[in-house]
Amino acid sequence: MVRFIAVIILFTPGVIGAFGIKLMRDALFADVYPILVNEGIQFFVGLIMFIGGLAFIGGYIYHRDKKKQLVKKRSKKT
Repeated sequence: MVRFIAVIILFTPGVIGAFGIKLMRDALFADVYPILVNEGIQFFVGLIMFIGGLAFIGGYIYHRDKKKQLVKKRSKKT
């Protein structure tokens, strides 16, 4: 059950990011949704949705790799 909830938590931002790509594509081809008044607004909303979904999934992968000690430590050069 816990793994199913984890899959749902990762699946939702992926769907949001994919819908953001669709909104950006539709804005470029001048296919505007009735809720979003302008192509520019639609593109911006799609960009925010895409970046948000990508950042969530990327942050999850980074956190998981850091927990499993797969991320190298940065060396400070002073």
